[in-house]
Amino acid sequence: MKIVILESYVINPGDISWENLAELGDLTIYDHTPKELAPERIRDADIVLAGKIEFTSALMDECRNLKYICELATGYNNIDVKAASERGIALSNIPAYSTPSVVQHTFALLLELCMHTGQHSAGVMSGKWNKCRDFSYWETPLTELSGKTMGIIGYGQIGKAVAQVAVCFGMKVLACAAHPRNESGVEGVAMAEIEDILRQSDVISLHCPLTQENEKLIRKETIAKMRDGAIIVNTARGGLVNEQDVLEALISGKLGGFAADTLSKEPPTDGSPLFGAPNCVITPHLAWAPIESRRRLIETATENVRSFIGGHPQNTVNQ
Repeated sequence: MKIVILESYVINPGDISWENLAELGDLTIYDHTPKELAPERIRDADIVLAGKIEFTSALMDECRNLKYICELATGYNNIDVKAASERGIALSNIPAYSTPSVVQHTFALLLELCMHTGQHSAGVMSGKWNKCRDFSYWETPLTELSGKTMGIIGYGQIGKAVAQVAVCFGMKVLACAAHPRNESGVEGVAMAEIEDILRQSDVISLHCPLTQENEKLIRKETIAKMRDGAIIVNTARGGLVNEQDVLEALISGKLGGFAADTLSKEPPTDGSPLFGAPNCVITPHLAWAPIESRRRLIETATENVRSFIGGHPQNTVNQ
């Protein structure tokens, strides 16, 4: 079997071995693959491990031997699933590998908005504490999470894990899922309609996939329904948010803060309306990236390929 990895560097810049995957076939690894080089690089491949390359029906038609695509992520909206199915190409993803890391980062973002840790550390390093008359000082209002209400939009594995941590912080939690359910499965968490979450939450955390129905879910009209000073955290997909509307709400004070690990365009080559916005924290889509998480990703990808070759594919999304 000829196996090709098109975009390995962002997943494994050299700190994890591919040796277990290499044992399964003739492995070729490319750090990066420009769109125009993709057909040439996978033309003879039986198995392709893909990242963010757009896998269109036209690209699949270039690959006469292609039998299996393993998406090196949980989301696979870059792949034309219908076209793959029509051509008998199996497709699988990597579910749940990043849950602990994304939960951790969700609260890293939220706590930064609440305590402004980076700002105060920079102040101390610059000598502000040295000059302080008192034993303590703070430059911004600080916020305690205990007693606040967190609304979680998207109640899959990550959303449920975020809810568990929020409860440990003493927060009341409301959650909504794509498929309505009566019970949350977590003590202290109540299921609610999205309208109730918008109106009642002090913090709204997004953990849903991006679909045509929820694109720009966070926009002027939905922000208007929120409590004054509400905080939004987005570790899901940038397309869930209208960035210009969030900027205006931050400037007006309608929103008390916004933190995101993802933007509508990545990388943001032309910038973003949110760059330089008040009470705004943005990180470069790294919630999934601790080495422990990336090891799980590579281990699962290897097992996906092994299972496919063995005739019992796992984690398939189209067969």
